[in-house]
Amino acid sequence: MDVLTPADPAASRTGPRRPRPPGPDPRSERRRAAWVGAFLTPAVALILLLLLVPFLVTAWRSLFDDNGVTAHFVGLSNYVALFTDPDFGRSLLNTVLWVVGTLVLPVLLGLLLAVLTHSVRWGAVARTAVVIPYALSGSATALLWTFLLRTDGAVNQTLSAVGLGGWQQEWLLHWPMNTLVMIVATTWQATGASLILFLVGLQTIPSETIEAARLDGARGLQLFLRIILPQLRPMTVVVVGMSIVNSLKTFDIVWLLTQGGPGTASETLALTMYRQTFTLNRYGYGAAVSVVLTVVVIAASWLYLRRQVRQRTGDAV
Repeated sequence: MDVLTPADPAASRTGPRRPRPPGPDPRSERRRAAWVGAFLTPAVALILLLLLVPFLVTAWRSLFDDNGVTAHFVGLSNYVALFTDPDFGRSLLNTVLWVVGTLVLPVLLGLLLAVLTHSVRWGAVARTAVVIPYALSGSATALLWTFLLRTDGAVNQTLSAVGLGGWQQEWLLHWPMNTLVMIVATTWQATGASLILFLVGLQTIPSETIEAARLDGARGLQLFLRIILPQLRPMTVVVVGMSIVNSLKTFDIVWLLTQGGPGTASETLALTMYRQTFTLNRYGYGAAVSVVLTVVVIAASWLYLRRQVRQRTGDAV
């Protein structure tokens, strides 16, 4: 009887070679991570150079009493003066009003107009009328609304012509009226951006989903709340996040319409920073306002995005 001997003695000692279990190759994963890091490094370095370094320089400068000619270290005195300044409190209140106003008006109007005009014949005309103001610059918008809202402007003249002279106001000369009408002016311009983004979101919703909901009896408000609005959540996160950041750094339309007046009554944090730095030459104090504004923007954005991530995680679970 012949005895079969293995061709490879090493194979007889170690046994048959087992197949490698399925899964990612660690070496391939490390190589991929190295390539990703190599591509991301220039972008991260550019962000650090253009954003983080200027912020650190500004934070350092906020610790000095600096008038542009002489500077001496005062520690946190600028921050103490800032938080005890009643003008800063009013500026912070105005900034909060801008955040609330630009969330309630442009975002909500953009969403409603996008839904209402998405699938109707005259929708393109209505959308064009809303989007055109978004193409205007802040200066052009401010010039138009100055013509409308000044004491002898178009709004007061129209009210007088139709017998409503008692409703005439000095729209830009009294707080909080001036802040409220400037929020309306911004709404007129900014609604177009929200409308465009929500239209993009609506186009990503499968038509089969809408048809299935209608076959199940969903109509009108129920269809909007139960089907359309949840599908628009990713785009809503983008629109609301952009609105929060833009409202916190509002500057151009306030400066061009009221220059923060009367006095400093309608100033926002961005306008306070500008006035303290470039008008009063209090560079250290202006840097402190800038640091506070940056922290507020980052904190608001982080809290909002964190909440959205938690909601999406909860929905996924």
